[in-house]
Parts: sequence; C-alpha cells; structure tokens
Amino acid sequence: MLAVVVARDATPIPERGEQTPEFIEREEGGQVVYQFRNKTFRLDKAKARARLNGKRVINGLRSAELNVLPLKYAEAYRIYKQMKANHWEPDVIDMTKDAHQWNTGALSSRERWIIEMGVGYFSSAEGIVGDSVLHVIEDNLTAAELKHASLRHIAEESIHMDSLLHIIGSLNIDLDEVTAKFADIPSIRRKNDYITRHMPELKMGIDLTVTANKQKFAKAIFGITQVMEGTQFYALFAMVLSLHRQNKMTGVGQMFQYTLRDESNHIALGRYILTELIAENPDLWTSSFQDELVEFMREGVVLEKEFVADCLPEDGVGMTRREFLDYVDYNADRRLTSLGLPTLSNVRTNPFPWLDEVIFLRKEKNFFETRVTEYQTGGSVKNSNEDDLI
Repeated sequence: MLAVVVARDATPIPERGEQTPEFIEREEGGQVVYQFRNKTFRLDKAKARARLNGKRVINGLRSAELNVLPLKYAEAYRIYKQMKANHWEPDVIDMTKDAHQWNTGALSSRERWIIEMGVGYFSSAEGIVGDSVLHVIEDNLTAAELKHASLRHIAEESIHMDSLLHIIGSLNIDLDEVTAKFADIPSIRRKNDYITRHMPELKMGIDLTVTANKQKFAKAIFGITQVMEGTQFYALFAMVLSLHRQNKMTGVGQMFQYTLRDESNHIALGRYILTELIAENPDLWTSSFQDELVEFMREGVVLEKEFVADCLPEDGVGMTRREFLDYVDYNADRRLTSLGLPTLSNVRTNPFPWLDEVIFLRKEKNFFETRVTEYQTGGSVKNSNEDDLI
C-alpha cells in the first residue's frame, strides 16, 4: 500500500482516486475538477493532450524542453535509469597490479602497444563523443526526458575521460608524450576526421524543419552512437579485455569493462532517439538517405579495419587479426539491422562470445582475484548479456 503524504496540519492528503470530505475529484465535460477544502482546481484535458502531442524529438513545444511531464518517451527514461544504476568511479579501481606489470617488463611490446593505443585513441574519441552529444544532439532535442538522458550520456563521457587520466597517472605514463605520440597516427586521425566532418555546421544551428537538415541531424546521431560508439570502439575494447582475461592489466580491463557497458546504453539511447525521430519525421527516411547511412557505415568499417591493423599488426593477445576484422563487421551489421538497414557482410556469429561474460562481470565471480565492484544499485535490473541493452 502506498504511503499517504501528510500535510503540515496532519490532515492526510488522499491517494489518487480516493474521495473524502476534504478532497473531491470529478469530471465536468472536458475538465477534471479537484476540490480540496475551500480551493478548486480545474485541469483542461484537451490542453493536456495537446501538450503531450506537442512534445517531439525536434521542433516540439519549447516549454516541453523544461518539463518532463507529461512523460512521452518512456524508453529514454528507462535507459537513463539503467545508466544511473551502472554508475562507477575510476578512482576506486586498484591499479597496483597493473603498475607492477607495466613497470617490470611483465608485458610484451605488443601488449604494451595495445594499452598505449587504447589510451591514445580514447583520449580524443571520448571528447569527440561528449562534445558532439552536447552541442549537436542534446542542443537540438525538444523533449525534456530525451535531453535528460542525453545529459547523462555526456556525464558518462566525462567519467571515461577521467578513467584514462587514472590509467596514465597510475602507470606513470608521460601525458605529453602519449598525446603527441598518437596525434599523428594516420588511422586515428582519419577516424576522428571522418566522424567530425559534419559536426561544425550542426553546432552552429540549422533549421530542422527542412528535410535535408533533419537528415543531417539523423546522420549525426547515427554516426556518433551507431558507427563510432557502436562499431569503432569495440575491437580495441576486445583487445584490452582479452589481456584482462589473461590476468594482465586487470585494473585497466575493469575500467574498459565498465566503459563498454556504458557504451551499450549509449547505443540503445541513440537508436531509440533515431527511431522516434524517423517515426515523427517520415520525410527524412527516404531510400536515398538510407543508402547514405549504409555507405557512411561502410566507410567507418574500412577506417576501423585500418586502425585494427595498426593496433595488431600480427596475431596476438590470444586471438587472430582475422577474428578482430570479423568482429568489426559483426558489430557494424548489428547496428544496421537494428534500424532495418541492409548488412555489409556475411558475418553472423560473434567471434568473441566470451565478451558478454567479461562485460557483464558479476560480483560473485572473482576473476583473477581482483576486487570486483558491481556498480549497480540494489533495485536495478541486472544485465546478463549485451543484448539486454543493444
């Protein structure tokens, strides 16, 4: 039974639907009338429905940006709750073992290179995602619950950047050296240039009542959440988590594990916003635009495979480079099919099925005797595998 809220004079305020001499609720035509003692409040149901209908992904009522009620996009709120339940902090992850392995020659040169590539790439990539979500996606949304979830997305990008600083500080890596070292790697530069080339125009503000501009906005959501976070992050994550699986750099592995779990929510939120945008604006979803998205993903896959070749010039970390290339294709096709778009490859099986177990590591599983923090509140839904979210 729900608790009754008590007013200052200790007179109970009844639950909805409960009639007392102090409180009466009735309908009169198109209005709901609430009478509480000597005060009467009238709510216009037609106006309430109009407000709900006026709430849109873009081009909605300006007041809807400020008030989450009436809640229209409930799935965005559910994803936000899941994101919040998965909150984690890098500083509590013990890096003692990682520092010892890093500074005593316990890692091969190839394994050190993978860690360095992870830090070097994500130091810029996480900033690109956070900036794009803030200035391109969230700025243009006109429904409070969508903006609310996107702001949580941005906050998590800050946590991811914080985790990279925690890694650099713990391993005593020279910050200037790692920044300079990776600024000019061609595959990293091409990936970053590719994903950001359309962002400046959208940051300046464009008329989103124009179909061509709606398509630019939709492509930005697709590019950030489905191509970059959903496809171009995964191979490097798999390399680092493979080291973690072999009891190497387990603190870094934990941070990448939690980051990848966050990415699952970002992918789900981006896909949901995109599908709602399309439903409300069918004029943007032309066959030529769908082809444009597929080609955009195709280009992203080519660039990611170049990056994989730089990360892993030859087979290593217990897996083959061919498996990593297949993994890129597998993830790209998952993102495309989730939006009803045609696939780019014939890879239908995840070459790394163990990743689900590593990503959604449970508290009771004590891998490699490292301290595992589940980072989920008691009342939250526990994810058992990646497909629960994406």
